[in-house]
Amino acid sequence: MFDGLNFAPGRGTGIATYTRMLTRIAHNLGCEVGVVYESVFTPSKDPVLSEVLFFDQLRSAGLGKKMTIRRFFEMLTDQLRCHFSIRPTPLPIGKTVIPDEFRDFFPKQDCAFVYRNLFKNARMFFNSTGRFATLSFPSQPRIFHCTYPLPIRVRGARNVYTIHDLMPLRLPFATLDSKRRTQKLLAAVAARADHIITVSETSKRDIMQLLGVEEGRVTNTYQAVAFPKEYVERSEDTVANFLDGLEMRGYLLFFGALEPKKNVGRLIDAYVASGVEIPLVLIMAGGWHNEAEYARLQQHEIRSGNDPGMTPRIRAIDYVNLSTLVNLIKGARSVIFPSLYEGFGLPVLESMLLGTPVVTSSGGGLAELAGEAALVTDPYDVDDISAAIRTISRDASLRAELSRRGIVRAAEFSVARYQERVAHVYASVC
Repeated sequence: MFDGLNFAPGRGTGIATYTRMLTRIAHNLGCEVGVVYESVFTPSKDPVLSEVLFFDQLRSAGLGKKMTIRRFFEMLTDQLRCHFSIRPTPLPIGKTVIPDEFRDFFPKQDCAFVYRNLFKNARMFFNSTGRFATLSFPSQPRIFHCTYPLPIRVRGARNVYTIHDLMPLRLPFATLDSKRRTQKLLAAVAARADHIITVSETSKRDIMQLLGVEEGRVTNTYQAVAFPKEYVERSEDTVANFLDGLEMRGYLLFFGALEPKKNVGRLIDAYVASGVEIPLVLIMAGGWHNEAEYARLQQHEIRSGNDPGMTPRIRAIDYVNLSTLVNLIKGARSVIFPSLYEGFGLPVLESMLLGTPVVTSSGGGLAELAGEAALVTDPYDVDDISAAIRTISRDASLRAELSRRGIVRAAEFSVARYQERVAHVYASVC
């Protein structure tokens, strides 16, 4: 059983990608896979209506709703229920609603369950009582794998938690959460987990040092990426046709949320200072505390707009689907990902897998992931990032070499190797 926390908003995150891969791995290992979701509605006893309402809420960018008297009393009721065993309602998926629109979105699952505001209520319950919400299912899973630190456990199961990184403690200004509450929750997860999984040796060391977890209770499995075969094998001519005015190998690419740790402000400054002529494309899926970055983008657009025939040097694109993202990665001259801190860094692995040269940073586990297959910069040094942008843009021989190394390096994080590491953890806890 896995949590469905990061699938509820509808766009997904890097952790949603992580959970999708884990459910695929569990299937490959011969397991039956269940996922438990939260919803903004009270699940209906009518399975048809319950499925319809669940998919209907995916139109929303989030689960936040205006507080009403009814919702207030629902919240009180849910908090009382958290003192006892919570029984999520079975959720049929694919029985009534045609789910093809979400084929790249949902995990691979044999069964699903849903409970009203499950994760929100569990957090509130933990903050007020220090206790985890306990879930119970008709057929108890052997393992409940929580893919993000949540104050939830499953009765009768081995409870495994993934802690991707300790960025809220290492880089407290880069997250919005209450650090007191986060520290309290991380400490509780570390103390109560049957086992902890993380995604890099960097994060493992942090977990051992900052949370006091003994080495035998935490395992680094790294991560893996797998794109649909038809996306990966598209010819360059086909990819070029999807680039919407961009030239094949004629732009630099960043993709990720527009939030402090992604370091987009310094990236923009470094790009402008580099003097390279090809455009920088930013694919930005939401984010927060990004007013300065948007101001930089607007300023650049105004300057470019002085000449009606001038193409903006920096092009900002909203969230794109997986197929389009793969095309943009394959078509880029280089992916630039100078994040301040990452537990792992999926964009780097995704780019290397597709053979696109990468400029990244020494932040968190990024240098560990990239090895000798990318240009690694100091994320706080604009001049260093700028020099790397110039180098990767102008040195075709280096790009060819990094492309070759990247493909080789990505193979070290293959699905097969990842499956072996995950299988070892699951076997060890059962």
